[in-house]
Amino acid sequence: MKPESESIRIQAEQSSHREHSVPVYLTSSFTFEDAEQMRAAFADETDDNIYSRFSNPNCQEFTDKMCVLEGAEAGYATASGMSAVFASFMALLKSGDHLLSARSIFGSTHTIISKFLPKWGITYSYADPNKPEEWEKLIQPNTRMIFVETPSNPGLDIIDLDWLGKLAKKHKIILNVDNCFATPVIQQPIFYGADLVTHSATKYIDGQGRVLGGVVVGKKELIKEIYTFCRSTGPALSPFNAWVLSKSLETLSLRMEKHSDNARLLAERFQNHKELDWLRYPFLPSHPQYAIAKAQMKLGGGVLTFQLKGGIERGRKFLNALKMASLTANLGDTRTIATHPASTTHAKLTEEERILSGITPGLVRISVGLENIEDIAQDIEQAIDFSK
Repeated sequence: MKPESESIRIQAEQSSHREHSVPVYLTSSFTFEDAEQMRAAFADETDDNIYSRFSNPNCQEFTDKMCVLEGAEAGYATASGMSAVFASFMALLKSGDHLLSARSIFGSTHTIISKFLPKWGITYSYADPNKPEEWEKLIQPNTRMIFVETPSNPGLDIIDLDWLGKLAKKHKIILNVDNCFATPVIQQPIFYGADLVTHSATKYIDGQGRVLGGVVVGKKELIKEIYTFCRSTGPALSPFNAWVLSKSLETLSLRMEKHSDNARLLAERFQNHKELDWLRYPFLPSHPQYAIAKAQMKLGGGVLTFQLKGGIERGRKFLNALKMASLTANLGDTRTIATHPASTTHAKLTEEERILSGITPGLVRISVGLENIEDIAQDIEQAIDFSK
């Protein structure tokens, strides 16, 4: 079967009731027939479930589906996207290691890298995604991992995964790719040499803004280390959230096609608007990495960004003028969402850090929903006009 078919048909083992839809396994623990079975489970001699902090049928079903879609050997589901990112760092990095990260990353990931990793003796360097020729110079003898987002949040920088995969392999460094914006429907980083792929399942994988969740998939030996870390530290995905996310995956390919179609049409409509300094979308020829995006992405995705003339105050006025689009920190919802990163998601960064990450004062991120494209466009048009 094709991955999209397999991700629909994969299910937890059917019970004696022969249910067609998998039930929610709302249990903190699991029982055993006898002491020997229990001993073997705790000795890791079997795959029996012990405790829902370790594993749960709903979580395993969701993870299995994500592995199929990403082409990964193994995976582990977590309570949120940030717990997935954090676990992928802490399970595999130690004091004295060095992390090389793209400069354009989500604000909370930046906080982990710049504020918390140094407390454990892990150093870092930031690389400019627009200057790939400089990346190799930043690799140190103790560089253990390269971390990137592509497309990045919120600047939509595109990193050449084929080139980066070869660079990581050359230096024997773990390549960790956040694939949240693209999803495995649009892009499969493992195909280009990624060792790990992280996701905030809260976004497109859920697709309706209902639950939090995260997942890390990749090489089996690396996932084993991540599982061991998470089993002891406890960032487990709840069975109910796993059930929701697993069901959501059954419509992911259809939703991403519509998100991408709407976003492309919106980008084409507003790319030359007189009140915008610029507009960026991966599948517009004006995007700086358009050729790379077309080579490694099947669709352009559901997010576009633009710079309003007038800076941070106009950005606020624009948000206040919207009538249909939601104002929230989330993205990947069926409903269109507008965010002003400089005053919200990346507000804790210094002004210099924001500029270096490509977050200008008037930058607006639009997560394009599944509404009628004319309704979306009209709402954005009237908000631009009102914010003058």
